Amino acid sequence: MATYAIGDVQGCFLTLTRLLERFRFDSRADRIWLVGDLVNRGPRSLDVLRWAISLGDRVTAVLGNHDLHLLAVAVGARMQRPRDTLSAVLEAPDREDLLGWLSRRPLVHREGPFVLVHAGLLPSWSAHQARSLALEVENELAGQGQGRFLQALYSGGGDSVLWDDTLTGISRLRVITGALTRLRTCTREGRICLDFTGPPDAAPSGCIPWFDVPGRKTAASTVVCGHWAALGLHLRNGLFALDSGCVWGGVLTGVRLEDREVFQEPMADGS
Repeated sequence: MATYAIGDVQGCFLTLTRLLERFRFDSRADRIWLVGDLVNRGPRSLDVLRWAISLGDRVTAVLGNHDLHLLAVAVGARMQRPRDTLSAVLEAPDREDLLGWLSRRPLVHREGPFVLVHAGLLPSWSAHQARSLALEVENELAGQGQGRFLQALYSGGGDSVLWDDTLTGISRLRVITGALTRLRTCTREGRICLDFTGPPDAAPSGCIPWFDVPGRKTAASTVVCGHWAALGLHLRNGLFALDSGCVWGGVLTGVRLEDREVFQEPMADGS
């Protein structure tokens, strides 16, 4: 049995199937970890979701910012954007099953030395604390108040970018969600630099990759993440960053957790 972690798929289903063939995925024995952003920008988000659901407990997927955007659009908390490719999911006959499954995914998954998250973890958070904080958001998404929560998350007040243990209410949930699904760089004090999307060497003054902050409390864990296409594949002790820009014409990356072997498939879906 092997566990393969795969970077941001974003609706690139044909590329995904070819990557699975490349490492000879056996759905009866192997497992798949998905770093989030299963949907959007690529042309086959519906196929990706149906495939993931069909694997049952053989797949573990955390939520990314594009997945949350889909849930928000579905309840009217956000509008579709010009480059969104979500209509097939929203108009599917099994729409409610797909969205229900997605809304029950975790934002953080811990297993042995590994921590699976879409974007990253604030330097002041331990792995245990990150999982506990993620659960606060997960309970809102899986509950009957999901629509109200998403409306509040995406409306008014701007983005909260600095964590404080005393935060409460929607301000607290905004920081947790922003860190887990949008973090790339932050200050040494842990203030999130949310607007930056470029490569590390172009980061604004005072902003450094979240995983380079001295004293990061998850340094002893191996964080498996995606989200940062401009960073590209980045493997080192304690970090498997797997977003290699597939949907932008790059490659889709998978890594076998047991021995760190890397598998890559060029983007095959087109637009």
